[in-house]
Amino acid sequence: MDRQETRRRPTPPRFPELPGASTPQELNQALLKQFFHGEPPELVDTVLLPFRDCPPLSADEIGRAIARSSPSSAPGPDMMPNSVWKRVHRVAPHLISDLLAPLVTYGSHPLTRKRADGIVLDKPGKSSYDSPSSFRVIVLLQTFSKILARIMNSRLSCVAQVAGLLNPHQCGSLAGLSASDAVTTLTHKVKTLPIPQRKVTKLFLDIKGCFDNVNPSTLCGLLRAKGVNPYLVSWTRSFLSGRTCRLRYQGSPKVFAPVSVGTPQGSPVSPLLFVIYVSRLHCEIPGGLTLSSVDDFGLTVSSSSYRRNVQILQRHYAELKAIGARLGVGFSVPKTELIHWRTNRDRAPISSIPVHLGGSIFRPKAEVRWLGYWFTPSLATTTHFVKRRSKAQAAFVAVKRLSPPGISLPPFLCHRLASSLLFPILSYGADAFVPTVHMTR
Repeated sequence: MDRQETRRRPTPPRFPELPGASTPQELNQALLKQFFHGEPPELVDTVLLPFRDCPPLSADEIGRAIARSSPSSAPGPDMMPNSVWKRVHRVAPHLISDLLAPLVTYGSHPLTRKRADGIVLDKPGKSSYDSPSSFRVIVLLQTFSKILARIMNSRLSCVAQVAGLLNPHQCGSLAGLSASDAVTTLTHKVKTLPIPQRKVTKLFLDIKGCFDNVNPSTLCGLLRAKGVNPYLVSWTRSFLSGRTCRLRYQGSPKVFAPVSVGTPQGSPVSPLLFVIYVSRLHCEIPGGLTLSSVDDFGLTVSSSSYRRNVQILQRHYAELKAIGARLGVGFSVPKTELIHWRTNRDRAPISSIPVHLGGSIFRPKAEVRWLGYWFTPSLATTTHFVKRRSKAQAAFVAVKRLSPPGISLPPFLCHRLASSLLFPILSYGADAFVPTVHMTR
């Protein structure tokens, strides 16, 4: 029966075949509209002039940027892997500096370095493949462009901390602030708020579209308002505008077309630009907390009752939605979740009061997954580690299949593979959660 069901599943086509697209050009346009929404930002004709207050590009900056480049990263249209630039830098250190220094001084990202390849792949498990939504794209940027973006990311991240471009409760994509910091902050807040006999509720939100919705003009206006050095503002605007992409699949015309990408996928500076862009969404909540990690937001409120918490959340969500509308970002309804926290000493019945947001009703969950961590109303860690153990067991079964008795991998390689694969799965979350004694047995 299982084999028959497997045979009935549609086999993804070797290249997309969409109704209404009879030519390669029509098919290419249909996929471009699916992957890149909106109109490409207009190129601003400006006369490039050097910025006098631009710090010179140092050899240490270039060395650090190249050292952080992965040699196995897939190259873009330039077909130059990072290993080539690493070797060039060892042989002729001044060459890359001579190429990048004028771009930094003039605050410009050239058009030839804003081209990308979009590898079109089918989404597994789809019932049919006659719609553009049945496919996804992986964007490959030019490796040389990533070196410059990594340098500008380092400079902008230093400025962002000083200029107040970031909110103290933003984590992720920032130096020294990871998902575990966000989870630790959340658990500390949840444990301290109920001390004066208050009820605590949290609403989990996810920004829809994420990097695609960044408006270059709005972002650059924010940078200028905070007093960011003009050469960084100029480079950011140049970096985000005039981008082109060439879709690659069997039968594609392989032509570059202008696209609207917000902040380009896969660029080292894109996460930082997005975090700066959405920093305005961090509104003050009296007695509560607005916490985020990149595009994952959470509103934590406390009051004398869960019903009052829901009313507070509805009001703050309306304010958040209005700010997001001005920025051009929205929140994903399917990824919105609600949880009512409670202590182990709380003897009151478990609250089932839902929250009403934009015509949708969200009921409180008994388990919520956020940033890879599993939360329960009592903040018990058992659920999280049970989930991690199940993942590790599934991985172990996959590894076991690679080494049947008598053939395939030798035992020491299987042991090394199991250790490198299973331990990270099992220990994920141990930096913020502590397993119970029962789980460690």
